[in-house]
Amino acid sequence: MAIIAVSGILYMTAIFFYLQALQTEEASTVAPFFQAAGIFGLILGYFVLGEKISLLQIIGVLLIIAGSALLSLRFGQGTRRVKTRLVILMLACALAIALSSLIFKFFAVRDEYWTTTFWNFAGQILFGAILMMVAANRRQFRKMMHENTGAVLSVNGANELINLGGNLGVRYALIFLPLGIVQAISSTTPFFVLLFGVVLSLFFPAIGREDIGLANLMQKIIATILVVAGVLLVGYQ
Repeated sequence: MAIIAVSGILYMTAIFFYLQALQTEEASTVAPFFQAAGIFGLILGYFVLGEKISLLQIIGVLLIIAGSALLSLRFGQGTRRVKTRLVILMLACALAIALSSLIFKFFAVRDEYWTTTFWNFAGQILFGAILMMVAANRRQFRKMMHENTGAVLSVNGANELINLGGNLGVRYALIFLPLGIVQAISSTTPFFVLLFGVVLSLFFPAIGREDIGLANLMQKIIATILVVAGVLLVGYQ
């Protein structure tokens, strides 16, 4: 039970790193780094669970790396600068997700899905309780609830319900498919994030903050095509 709870803590740690990255970067730039979870998943699945990696999957992994690397570069004023903070945060996020999924898969296959899910969520609750032990976090939470009660409960509640459904589906797929394949296919968010970001920027600019300049948009489109192509190859059997 304790080990499965660690899986939940790792998952929430990954989300924490992801939200930290979103503080300074566009969502369409951050999201493709979730693809690294597929890379870590393939490695962990091969060495820990004995899952095999085909040549096509290796090519897919390389495409994913290429796409993520492209999005980590900032072009402008004749210079290229790697977003080091973004890379570190999202690689740590991806590794935590892969480790969380590895632990979950091991116990869900050996024991039972819903029991494993319960203790996984127990770990997530424990992570939240630890955060609330920090006085500054409690003050910020009370202030946010006081000033934006309706928005916090409605928007965040809807977000968590959607996330819960997706998370349960991904975890269930782990029972039947190799870890790396599930992680890679479940990380196809760049396409949707890019699509939603462009739509918001065009029709609801007060909400969206994506840079949709021609050069920047082409960079994102090419990178997204690379990572999605990589996902397709990783998932090909």
